[in-house]
Amino acid sequence: MSDGVPVRTALYDEHVALNANIVDFHGFELPIWYSNIKAEHLATRSSAGLFDVSHMGSFRFSGVHVKMWLETLATQKVSAISAPRCAYTHFLDQNGHLIDDMIFAVVSEEEILGVPNASMIQVMWDWFSSHLPDDGSIVLENLSDETSIMALQGPDAKSILSSVLGESNHVARFKWQNIGQNDLGIEGWIQGTGYTGEAGYEIFVPNSQAALLWRKLIQAGSVPIGLGARDTLRLEKGFLLSGVDFCWPPLSEVEESAFLARDSWETNVPFGLDLEHDFIGKHRVIGHDQDDARWWGIRYVEKGPLPRPGKDVTSLDGTPLGTLTSGAPAPSLENIGIGIGYLHNVSEGDEVLVVASPRKSVKAVVVRPPFI
Repeated sequence: MSDGVPVRTALYDEHVALNANIVDFHGFELPIWYSNIKAEHLATRSSAGLFDVSHMGSFRFSGVHVKMWLETLATQKVSAISAPRCAYTHFLDQNGHLIDDMIFAVVSEEEILGVPNASMIQVMWDWFSSHLPDDGSIVLENLSDETSIMALQGPDAKSILSSVLGESNHVARFKWQNIGQNDLGIEGWIQGTGYTGEAGYEIFVPNSQAALLWRKLIQAGSVPIGLGARDTLRLEKGFLLSGVDFCWPPLSEVEESAFLARDSWETNVPFGLDLEHDFIGKHRVIGHDQDDARWWGIRYVEKGPLPRPGKDVTSLDGTPLGTLTSGAPAPSLENIGIGIGYLHNVSEGDEVLVVASPRKSVKAVVVRPPFI
């Protein structure tokens, strides 16, 4: 829970009108579900889900050498990303610990847009600001408070978007464009990105236009989706959740969470890391032994109490291997238990035990996500 009064997004009244179950999420009042998590999850996989993700941030970086500047901070080789592409990256601190991950869009050779995670907006603002050139050649702007973000995800996303904003506003996977002329007069930009693993979009609009676009997308057939299904959708695709699957050490509230201080090698993500350039924290990424713990998935092969964050994983003979950071039933897989975490000395296909309760350990197999 937030220490202050929760922030209401520009779509709060729309959520209330739909009888959403609203919770405090990182200081924002957002829907956890509208109907139920499983139904909303499956609707996103089979048709199209619509998410209010306005709690996420929006930064603009600009300057003649903005790509080279950002590359010194990012694990991604930013200079290799040409407009109008989007890409994923990590940002590490001086000790090599992962501060946050981010998707960014290269608008031009002199402009980049980035989306920091909800609870990390101020942290990342401070981090970027502390590394700006003294000559003012790079400008950082925070567009978060004035911008609403909607994610439209699923196999029907393209047809729904085209019916509302016109076919010219379709953008391909991991591409960016300004929102062009449309009958609603909607302005802003759109990216072929999202957090579910489905085809779709993230749409950035002024707060004043958010409610109109939200209603029109629902009228066109999209299903409103809450945070509960957003979490199970991302877990099925093996997407890391900031603050849950990794946590920057200065933000760790309890000593037990120290194991979430990770770097890009440990997170084992198959994209976003390029070692052909120098960046802050690189020394830790390249300094690991092969038997150090890395991020893996587990999938149940028998029934039992479901995997949850914090549950230990052992070998079949009881040797400790690591701990789950995320875990849940997978709606797309008939509610089979799945989880992700950091495990020592395992390979894909190994059988392990998840200590799901004090009385029950459940057999699982080590997998490399995604699970579907």
